[in-house]
Amino acid sequence: MRLTPDVLMQGYATGIFPMAEHRDDPDIFWVDPQRRGVLPLNGFHASRSLRRTMRKTTFDISIDRDFEGVVDGCADRVDTWINAEIRSLYITLHRNHKAHSLEVWDGPMLVGGVYGVVLGAAFFGESMFSRRPNASKIALACLVDRLADGGFKLFDTQFLTEHLASLGGVEVSRATYHQALDAAQQLPASFTAPPLRSPQEVVQRMTQRS
Repeated sequence: MRLTPDVLMQGYATGIFPMAEHRDDPDIFWVDPQRRGVLPLNGFHASRSLRRTMRKTTFDISIDRDFEGVVDGCADRVDTWINAEIRSLYITLHRNHKAHSLEVWDGPMLVGGVYGVVLGAAFFGESMFSRRPNASKIALACLVDRLADGGFKLFDTQFLTEHLASLGGVEVSRATYHQALDAAQQLPASFTAPPLRSPQEVVQRMTQRS
């Protein structure tokens, strides 16, 4: 079956996602992990040092300002699963308002970001990158705040890395994940409706909630 944006969204709806072995491999395969990484939207852990960094940072945050730049930043590493076809597919999803990005800027330079796919109240985080210390952590903090404010119920991180675990990420069984996905994709949510908040505003909201 040829992989199209519609087929890609059907895959997400059933709990699978595509990958390539590396950027030069034209073959794409579907993944359905037995243990799935998720980041509970009420369980994001910001250390004291991260909160201090967010209060003092000069980074600016945007959404959907440079989706292609974020994808290319995520692919700019020795080992990447983002080949040319995957890049093209997600750019098409973005143009169809089904994929979004959150960017971190240091002046005019894109220094970090994260992108993912939206289906109902589920957000499927695809990848993130950082070219400055703490840029990816700040991106995730701002993303979690936006998702919670936008009515999302599930933040799928696919796998649980040490980095994500330090920020509150957990692993759940495939069955638990599919139950959460089935419920979330039936609910409304909006990535673009919440106001754009600075890292300082996001950390202040964290403090008020804790």
